[in-house]
Amino acid sequence: MELFQYLDIIEEKLRCSFDIQRNYSINDYQYDMYAEYHLRNEQYVLVKKAVVFAFENNEYSLIKHFENLNIDNLKEIIDTLIQSVELIVKPSREHMSSIVTLVIVTDNIFNEDIDEITKTVTRFNYNKGFAFGFKGWADIRLVLVSLNEGLIATNKKGKEVIEVYGF
Repeated sequence: MELFQYLDIIEEKLRCSFDIQRNYSINDYQYDMYAEYHLRNEQYVLVKKAVVFAFENNEYSLIKHFENLNIDNLKEIIDTLIQSVELIVKPSREHMSSIVTLVIVTDNIFNEDIDEITKTVTRFNYNKGFAFGFKGWADIRLVLVSLNEGLIATNKKGKEVIEVYGF
């Protein structure tokens, strides 16, 4: 499968709920696709302007392609994403949770790095609370997709969306 075919399939799956952009840059790092979804719930009294409370849940999806993936590329993109979480997620009084999904798509994984790469992906865990949780929290899902090998690896949170990003 080619990258453009994979991106078209994912875009078709996300189109109904997400706002999608191709070739998106965050913190001077270029991603092949960016998608965001925002959900807001609120309770009000009599009129909609008299809001008693409200909360927001957000989901962000980033897809980055590597022709050949090695362990250094993987660690670099994970570090870049962790540094960019506060740029992506905008915590506020009404923010409850945000999930950032990073999908790393590769054509080839170097054979000497394949065990270390899958181990790094499956063991990855990230959770950040904002203002001791009063302004919500953010989690990162990590998904690795190898187009030529047919390999899919995720962290624990990523298993929730394996059906969406797998083939």
